[in-house]
Amino acid sequence: MQRLTRKGAKGALLDVYEDAIAALQESIADLSNDDLVAVVLPDEADCSSIQTILTHVVSSSYSYAVYIHELKGRSYTRPEEKLRTRAVDYVQDLKDAFLFNLNVFREFDDSELEHFDASGKIMTGWAQLYDIEQLTEHAIVHVLRHKRQIEKFKLLLNLTEQ
Repeated sequence: MQRLTRKGAKGALLDVYEDAIAALQESIADLSNDDLVAVVLPDEADCSSIQTILTHVVSSSYSYAVYIHELKGRSYTRPEEKLRTRAVDYVQDLKDAFLFNLNVFREFDDSELEHFDASGKIMTGWAQLYDIEQLTEHAIVHVLRHKRQIEKFKLLLNLTEQ
């Protein structure tokens, strides 16, 4: 059930982002250490195992927030990627990444989320131009897409019923 606790457009984005992360955390909470690190797709560096997917998701969550933070002239280096061997560590990493996002968003008002001209947008490392709202929506869908991928991996590992 979604928590509807924050106000305004910024609050809505953060509530939905938090819900997506909570759903991912719930999805991985019962993973064994062996299942976490089991290689399912050996040819996919960022997505060969649930472990590498989660490392990528945590890193990306920081990256999106850093892009947004840079609009205020802030400089921040995201934490280095860490391959964890326990799901509980990823649950905490996801919590920490979301808390970092909350701190970044404290510096923005609803009126700053949407920009129609390029001067107020963020150029990402993959050459896509976003305003804050669009990049945050991308971050939310990123979590959900990888949650779906993890659910598929769990099926392949025979961890859930089909």
